Amino acid sequence: MPGAGVATAGAGAADGPAAGAGAAEVGVADAAIRGAGAAEAGAAEASTGAGAGAGSAVEDPHVVAWREAYRAFGAKPQRTRPSVDALLRRADALPAINKVVDAYNAISVQYRLPVGGEDLDAYQGPARLIRATGDEPFDVIAGGEPAVEHPSAGEVVWRDDAGVTCRRWNWRQCVRTRVTESSKNVLFLLERLEPYSLDRLQEAGEDLSARLRAISPDVRIQSRLIGGA
Repeated sequence: MPGAGVATAGAGAADGPAAGAGAAEVGVADAAIRGAGAAEAGAAEASTGAGAGAGSAVEDPHVVAWREAYRAFGAKPQRTRPSVDALLRRADALPAINKVVDAYNAISVQYRLPVGGEDLDAYQGPARLIRATGDEPFDVIAGGEPAVEHPSAGEVVWRDDAGVTCRRWNWRQCVRTRVTESSKNVLFLLERLEPYSLDRLQEAGEDLSARLRAISPDVRIQSRLIGGA
């Protein structure tokens, strides 16, 4: 029977990336909040329920904080945008991928925070947030073929024992851990920086849990806050 782990990551201020965003590095700490998510087949158009237009990202304080965090580790947020920034800019026409991905994308837009989903069965060892050395493998599809790239040295990344699972904190996910229609155990990461409130973060996690139960009534969900004060 499927289950879901919802980890809400409460990192500090925008300059937090210096050490891997504080305790978020405990990163789901063996988090294996195992008993994780259910990705059912079929795509559904995501509904944000927030009326967020494409221009709503420009002055949002939380999105601005994420852009500053990206600059702090050498990324250019106009070129490689934080995930919430990219989604808000196309909020009026979010792509339909599958029910679970559509659900957490909708949460990201509605609550204006980065949300990611990871297939835990594809993981090797625990997830952790680190600064890359630059030689870690990051698997992608290039020209229709599997390929391996590498992050920049000093870049903030999520990784497991096999390599990088998400580059530039929440910009781009690897192929290996993507949530698909066949995923059974999933870890969801909801990430915040100041000035985003922990109460709002918790509310987003509860909303995501409710949407997952609507998709799969038998889903088992465990939730925890990592790195929050």
